[in-house]
Amino acid sequence: MARRKKVYEGKAKILYEGPEPGTYVQYFKDDATAFNAEKRDVIEGKGVLNNRLSEFFMTGLGAIGVPTHFLKRLNMREQLVRQVEIIPLEVIVRNLAAGTLATRLGLEEGSTLPRPIVEFCLKDDKLGDPLVSEEHIFAFGWASQQDLDDMVALALRVNDFMSGLMYGVGIKLVDFKIEIGRVWDGDYQRLIVADEISPDSCRLWDIETGQKLDKDVFRRDLGDLADAYTEVARRLGVLPANATPMTRPTLIN
Repeated sequence: MARRKKVYEGKAKILYEGPEPGTYVQYFKDDATAFNAEKRDVIEGKGVLNNRLSEFFMTGLGAIGVPTHFLKRLNMREQLVRQVEIIPLEVIVRNLAAGTLATRLGLEEGSTLPRPIVEFCLKDDKLGDPLVSEEHIFAFGWASQQDLDDMVALALRVNDFMSGLMYGVGIKLVDFKIEIGRVWDGDYQRLIVADEISPDSCRLWDIETGQKLDKDVFRRDLGDLADAYTEVARRLGVLPANATPMTRPTLIN
């Protein structure tokens, strides 16, 4: 088997050159990190779950007309994605107060926000992905006003889709982050959702109990992360309804 060329390795995924020009193979690792990788571990089965969950969410978004980089799943840990020029910003949508927003503004965790709030962070691990304003974005040329308008519109469409989907299985979508990339058709640019959507990039709370079903389980030592992700997959039908949490899930095709 030919050795694949690695294009990029992040904390949770590896990108390899794809089989066709303009494509990548995105590999999901079992690595878990928190606090800008100061806390780390390997959670067996996490990459398998995130691959399948991200496929589920990206496919659903595509079905309602939200463009994404996802092309198809290749196997239990890999998916074929479209090559994009990533805008160096994380786009965060918050529905409830949690995480750094609650800390910064002195809000009670879980309190309802007056409307979904969209924030931007610079993608730079060395700087801890700092929060940036629109003025910073324009001044440093990370995105144009039209880019920003399109990014907010995409993020809010993702929020509507994900909020409804999660509510239907008894889960609150507290907040999430996405990355957005540029693709080109001649001189014409389009923005599409890239990277991944998974419990790694969302805060998910059980509606009835408030139980956390996301990476805060790892951040706060609240239990087994694979169990939490398995529960999300089970509720969404990515796992069989009678599946029990496990680190080596047998996922349905």
